[in-house]
Amino acid sequence: MKEKIDPQIHALLRGGVVIPAHPLALTANWRLDERRQRAVTRYYCDAGAGGVAVGVHTTQFAIHNPQVGLLEPVLSLAMETIRECERKSGRRLVTIAGICGETHQAVCEAELARWLGYDAGLLSLGLVRRASTEDLIAHCRAVAEIIPVMGFYLQPAIGGRILDIIFWREFVEIENVVAIKVAPFNRYQTLDVLRAVGASGRVSEVALYTGNDDNIVADLLTEFRIREGNRTVSLRIVGGLLGHWAVWTKRAVELFSDILNCRAQPSLVAGVLSRSAEITDANAALFDARNNFAGCIPGVNEILRRQGFLEGRWCLDPKEDLSPGQLEEIDRVCASYPHLNDDEFVSHNLDRWLR
Repeated sequence: MKEKIDPQIHALLRGGVVIPAHPLALTANWRLDERRQRAVTRYYCDAGAGGVAVGVHTTQFAIHNPQVGLLEPVLSLAMETIRECERKSGRRLVTIAGICGETHQAVCEAELARWLGYDAGLLSLGLVRRASTEDLIAHCRAVAEIIPVMGFYLQPAIGGRILDIIFWREFVEIENVVAIKVAPFNRYQTLDVLRAVGASGRVSEVALYTGNDDNIVADLLTEFRIREGNRTVSLRIVGGLLGHWAVWTKRAVELFSDILNCRAQPSLVAGVLSRSAEITDANAALFDARNNFAGCIPGVNEILRRQGFLEGRWCLDPKEDLSPGQLEEIDRVCASYPHLNDDEFVSHNLDRWLR
């Protein structure tokens, strides 16, 4: 039976929230570190994030491999911790579960996410590489029969595939599509998604989220005006679901608040734009842009290690680590932009989160 999205959650999504893409805490022998995994989740909740995405790229796609056996434990642990935080705060959070693989696997993962209580599934199509547009749409419809779907345009460099405007025009017509994360790291491809949504008549139903970690501020500040026939449709990317927001999350929440103020008072835009290039520069170091993003997950984990959340920056693949020169780049941006970190907030609360 098709699971419809909770109206309260749909309203939160459409209004726009900060959603960190949850990383994976591992021990030195590559096992799930449940204590530190819970601490990171509590950090996001207390930092003011409006939701959490788990089982996504930053969590490492390898957890979806049945032989690894971590998908259900990681999704379950996050949901249990989020519900604990919600009870304490009295505040609902948007919960997104990553879904990937061929159709049988994706449907099974959607059923797992729904059973665990996740609000929506972030549907990655990177592993369905050779499918035609028609087959891709059938795949998406099968998942949308199980759980509300957030589309995902992931850049090919880290496991995505090119998805043209024909695909997006058909995808946005699927009834149970409630949002799209736009993350091709490419302005032309970003506009393909916006044009498709603008032409669909579903602008008020499908929430657009930036995943373009290289262009966060501009994406969130811009009013996009899409010309369709004899009319102009105005759209906004209302929030972000970002690996970059997996660290320094308190500052991300503050930035998002500033952006909302700028939308209401355009005279404030200049001050926020000054941070745009700083954030892009910091993201280039964390995500290892100069090496085609090879070190993006270890880069995020390195910041969480420095803050005390993780014991190490280990990934499920023991060979996956920072690229040559990346550590020096992280040192540089941390020294150059101390106002981007939330180290003080973390240090005051870490022991409580790690309890």
